[in-house]
Amino acid sequence: MPTASDIIVRKPTKTEIEECNRWPIWECEAKTFDWSYTQQETCLIIKGKVTVKDDKSSVSFGPGDYVIFPKDLDCTWQIKEAVKKHYNFS
Repeated sequence: MPTASDIIVRKPTKTEIEECNRWPIWECEAKTFDWSYTQQETCLIIKGKVTVKDDKSSVSFGPGDYVIFPKDLDCTWQIKEAVKKHYNFS
């Protein structure tokens, strides 16, 4: 089973940014909630600050980060500043 340490956070390439700009946008106010990934999610953070954690590890990311969440990850999202992101499930 994947953990938060398996989440990939990096800066996107120019081509990845162009692709992400065609994806839907999701927005959420500051709050905490549990989430289970049934598919891999790739997203580009437009604004906000988030920490995603499980009982073993945590990872934080913010504007400009390209984030890949593994399938079957069970985690808790802690949105510290309202988030806006492009996202794609695969």
